[in-house]
Amino acid sequence: MKTEWFTDVSALEKLKAEWNELLQRSVIDTLFITHEWQTTWWRNLGNGELRIITLREDDGKLIGLAPLFAEQGSDGLIYLSLVGCVDVSDYLDLLVAQGCEERVYAALLDVLTRDDFPAWNSLGLCTLPEASPANTLLKTMAEARGLKVQHHLHDVSPMIELPDTWETYLATLDKKDRHEVRRKLRRVEEAGGRWYIIDSAAALDQATADFIELHKKSRPDKNLFMDMRMQKFFAETAQAMFAQGWLQLLFLEVDGERAAALWNFIYHNDVLVYNSGYDPVKYGALSPGNVLFSHSIQDAIDAKRRRYDFLRGNEDYKYRFGAKDTKVFELRIEKK
Repeated sequence: MKTEWFTDVSALEKLKAEWNELLQRSVIDTLFITHEWQTTWWRNLGNGELRIITLREDDGKLIGLAPLFAEQGSDGLIYLSLVGCVDVSDYLDLLVAQGCEERVYAALLDVLTRDDFPAWNSLGLCTLPEASPANTLLKTMAEARGLKVQHHLHDVSPMIELPDTWETYLATLDKKDRHEVRRKLRRVEEAGGRWYIIDSAAALDQATADFIELHKKSRPDKNLFMDMRMQKFFAETAQAMFAQGWLQLLFLEVDGERAAALWNFIYHNDVLVYNSGYDPVKYGALSPGNVLFSHSIQDAIDAKRRRYDFLRGNEDYKYRFGAKDTKVFELRIEKK
């Protein structure tokens, strides 16, 4: 197997043609590991030095890709992390062609422990989905090499396995939650509310700006989160994801004014609920955020989507909509 590593940002562009093709051959294929997401994240939020490792068959076919970067901590140690880690990327992993995991992991560990590989002390693979082979196989292989390994639950991602009809979905909720969904939908309808999805590239910039403002209004912590750097990241992400047909930006409008917004991604027929916002001062009494979630779930059912994934975090509202937890892990490998 041929292995190389790159520290220059130009490697991101050089690998563009092969990146997503390998992702589609991997066990874990998620939007947050696409070339579009990873490059947008690095341009806007990346720090430190890239250390991208490629692993190829002897004929040159790419079968493994480790998009890593290195940062020096306040303790003087050098930490390797996955590009995208951690706050804004809900699922991350190494890219490995299915069926090649053992060979790729072995070659990757060989590279990482070579004397001429740039120095590092700790490798953190954050937000690994439960199905990732890294949780089991890479963990075991690293331990067998005498490396110090820590593996723990990072978070949960509640999701809904979508049924065939809206009424079937409502029947899965308990009586109180089902009543609340119907009551809130009816109140907004009586108030003249309407919801819609942004489907025009010409409307995207203004829609993104309106989403950001509603997000900031929602809660003080969201206002702090959405600083200028994050606003630029969202603006670039909107363009990149919309161009691929992956962005679903929804609004609930009351009296001609946008009262709530929902920032979803559609990827492999799953709805990924990435972020939301609403105006609690003007429209809080109408629960516009909850109403928009209800419309979004119904739209997903009508479109025959597979899952409605609320992504990481165990907020109560996700369970009131009937979501069930899936697990997300962190694997940390340290040199002794």
